[in-house]
Amino acid sequence: MRTLPGTAAIALLAACATVPDPREPLLRQPAGNCRADAAQRFTGQRASADSAAAILAATGASRLRWGPPRSALTMDYSEGRVTVFYDDAYRITRVSCG
Repeated sequence: MRTLPGTAAIALLAACATVPDPREPLLRQPAGNCRADAAQRFTGQRASADSAAAILAATGASRLRWGPPRSALTMDYSEGRVTVFYDDAYRITRVSCG
């Protein structure tokens, strides 16, 4: 049988997998790398490179993601990222972290 070595390798790798501690919460609180409340004053302003730099500075985030109108965004959470949503007139409608 040729599949025996492959099966054995998978079994060995599975044995090394870590099991989460059931006492640990599955959803952890954000580490605080982004402070969305500090950027709410930008709501209503024009979305631009200048406003992006100001939002990054105000929130303390390391990355900025634009949320264009009628666009789908991934649901992954990144504690050091700020997401800036804007409308068709390029006015900022919402700022959130993650």
